[in-house]
This record gives sequence, structure tokens and C-alpha cells, in this order.
Amino acid sequence: MKPYFGKKGGVTVSGGEPLLQSKALIPFFKRLKEEGIHTNIDTNGRILNHFSKELLDDYADLIMLDIKHMTEEGYMALTGMPNKEIAFNLANHRENSGKKMWLRYVLIPEVTDSPKILHALGKHFKDYKTVEKIEIQPYHKLGVHKWEVLGWEYELKDARENTEQELQAASDILKNYFREVTIN
Repeated sequence: MKPYFGKKGGVTVSGGEPLLQSKALIPFFKRLKEEGIHTNIDTNGRILNHFSKELLDDYADLIMLDIKHMTEEGYMALTGMPNKEIAFNLANHRENSGKKMWLRYVLIPEVTDSPKILHALGKHFKDYKTVEKIEIQPYHKLGVHKWEVLGWEYELKDARENTEQELQAASDILKNYFREVTIN
């Protein structure tokens, strides 16, 4: 598969939350590194323990860190979990390591897309040297059926998908803070 990866490709582990499996991923990533294969972790940043630090510091060339919200109330509403600072602690750890990081941010109309929140996001991370780019993830409803099958209430059922204008407005704000902003 190495020729398929080319010069920029490699292996990305995502989830669920891959850092829950850090101990098991260490030998896998170690072997990938021995083969010269680029490694990446797509994480929500909720796990920062001995094993995840070893995985991130020694074997992950890149992490893609999901930033859910910039306020504690918004973070709790979206994730059902307190303490948004846990993900920020992982970002700080990665910054201190000097290794590459991308930020990912889901833009949900009337939830995460206010100019105030976007400026707070930019201001928080503007001085990070390891952040290569931020990816705006447009909100979509592709997974709603999964919630229905499980018999769970989908909390964002009334949220709508982004307009092109909203995506561009968010991009324009974030370009004041980041070298590269992409809309996925």
C-alpha cells in the first residue's frame, strides 16, 4: 500500500475516540514509523494519559484535533460532558511537543457559528506554532438515522445545514488567525 500513499499520505486512526486505545496503538504506530509511513490521530482530545502521551509524542506525525465549542456551556450542550479545557490541555501538550496539529471545527448554524465564538477560537489558537491549518466541517445530518435506530433523541434535530455564505463568512473570520483555512 505504500505506493498508494504517495509522498503525503499515510495512516490515520479515527474513532470513536482512538486515544482510548492508545496502549494498543503504540506498537502499531511504532511499526508504521519503522516502515516510513506517516501517522495521524483524529481525536476529540479527551484523553491525555501516559499511553496517549507516548503515542502522540513518539509516534504520531500529526494530530487532527476536534474543537467542539469555545464556551463551557456550549461544550456541555454539544458533548454532554463538562470541561472543554481537557481538549485544550491536549492542544497545549501538542504545542509544547513542537509536532504538527490541525484543528477541526464543526460549523453548526446558530450553535457554533457566531462571529464572537469564531473570534474566540482564533484568538485562543493564533499563537500556536504547531497548528498548520483549521478545517471547517460543515454541519450535516447524515448520521441522524443512527440515533433513531438506537432509540436516542438527536439533540440537533432542528439544526439546519450551512449556507455557502455562512461557510464563507466563518472562513473569512478564521483567516485572520490561521495560515490556512479549508472548508471540507
